[in-house]
Amino acid sequence: MQTKLLIIGGVAGGATAAARARRIDEHAEIILFERGEHISFANCGLPYYIGEVIKERNDLLVTTPAEFKMRYNIDIRTFSEVIAIDRKNRQIEIKNLKTGKTYRESYDKIILSPGAEPIRPPLPGIESEKIFTLRNIPDSDRIKAFTDSRKPASAVVIGGGFIGLEMAENLVHRGIKTTVVEMLDQVMPPIDFEMAAIVHAHLQAKGVICELGDGVKAFSEKQGQLIVSTQKGKEIECDMAILSVGIRPENKLAKEAGLDISARGSIKVDATMRTSDPNIYAVGDAVEVRDIVTGLPVMTALAGTANKQGRIAADNALGRKSLFAGTLGTGVVKVFDLTVASTGANEKTLKQNNIPYRVSYTHSDSHASYYPGAGMMAVKLIFSPGTGKILGAQIVGEDGVDKRIDVLATAIRGAMTVYDLEELELAYAPPYGSAKDPVNIAGFVAANILKSDMETVNWNELGELDRKRYILIDLRNKIELDESGTIEDALHIPLHKLRKELPKLDKEKIYILFCAVGFRGYLGYRILLQNGFRALNLSGGYKTYMNVKDKILK
Repeated sequence: MQTKLLIIGGVAGGATAAARARRIDEHAEIILFERGEHISFANCGLPYYIGEVIKERNDLLVTTPAEFKMRYNIDIRTFSEVIAIDRKNRQIEIKNLKTGKTYRESYDKIILSPGAEPIRPPLPGIESEKIFTLRNIPDSDRIKAFTDSRKPASAVVIGGGFIGLEMAENLVHRGIKTTVVEMLDQVMPPIDFEMAAIVHAHLQAKGVICELGDGVKAFSEKQGQLIVSTQKGKEIECDMAILSVGIRPENKLAKEAGLDISARGSIKVDATMRTSDPNIYAVGDAVEVRDIVTGLPVMTALAGTANKQGRIAADNALGRKSLFAGTLGTGVVKVFDLTVASTGANEKTLKQNNIPYRVSYTHSDSHASYYPGAGMMAVKLIFSPGTGKILGAQIVGEDGVDKRIDVLATAIRGAMTVYDLEELELAYAPPYGSAKDPVNIAGFVAANILKSDMETVNWNELGELDRKRYILIDLRNKIELDESGTIEDALHIPLHKLRKELPKLDKEKIYILFCAVGFRGYLGYRILLQNGFRALNLSGGYKTYMNVKDKILK
């Protein structure tokens, strides 16, 4: 019996589901409805088109409706908005956006791929033609046309997530002075504060003004300028603004059809991507899925995840059994010369849900330091205090970050531990890596912590310690102190002099050792420990401390 499968929404999830469905069943009747003009485009590339890194608009089109129809023999109906699902009679109602006429279509199965829409909060002045959101190609056309014709000198990006930072970079590429306003005290919410602090410094070095911990209260216009008024009383004059304060699931169709919706507005699905109706599946940004690390329900707006869900939904809709195990939320973003990446759970999430964890910080070169072009990357590894199972990772650096985060994402998916990271055999040649890869180094340090070969103190614990009992020792060389300073009240004992200075130290005190990145601190810790002293190594060393110094001293 021929199956009639209707797919509502294209782009990553819907178009992938349609292609997969045809590969499974050559004879199924498959119709894809899309209210826009394009069924498959590179929405992740939109900021780079606006910034003219991607020169040609057509390069954003993964495929055209005509090409897709020819290859897969699928009925493609663009400018067609599905306005209702009649579950009782297994029919949908469609509005042709060009003619305004409506009609109905029967179905056996439906795959919903409505996506998510940018949040546009009801603030005074929000309807100004100088305020934009970015979701699709028409949005990018409007922003690019504005920048091309009006030649704006300044812009405000509201929101410091993936899209916000990509837009900030590309506006700067266009010669536009850019300010980022973010309600949180950091950009990039998927990573933790101390890692985001590296990004803050880099943004400022590139001329981007960061207004953190401050939200937008209202918009107004004065003498042709857009005025962005913040909750802390600042008034920022600019020529345009980009709203990037988050997204909300497009759930209207599902909600009106009576499908189960989560408290956060996403469509509830099971591991087969099936909704509360056995004949309707849903995929992409609009659905709620399981976080692999925490087991908690989450929404993940990632193209790769939507593609996988599209394949799984198509399998199940056409009689195969496929399961979506969940998501790690693995993401990466380019911020000027930096690459920022994360996978698994961050410290904030684990703390909020009372899940026990340990943390280590390492700083490693992207490849052999003697080969030209090596750059330092900061690695934060989060792991279980009992088994050493990897729970999450965050990396910020200039080169090789994407490679390492992918290794760590694979390790989490494989339920590996920090001990496994020690033993991973990763490709090495001087232009590409080191004999001890940054992933191995992260494993060594984390394993040392779990085996009690080293006790650490983290940056956010420093401010709570009694400095009469805990004594800081800077193990770096004098030239390093002269160049970058040190932590207030720290003793200076270079590592190579530590053994000679032991008689002068007080065994009633606890010594916090630090160097540039932590390795000399570890060596110093082993010396003190085996000579009867109590000590802690500052995880991540002075480099991590400097990134968060202002927050510690508040």
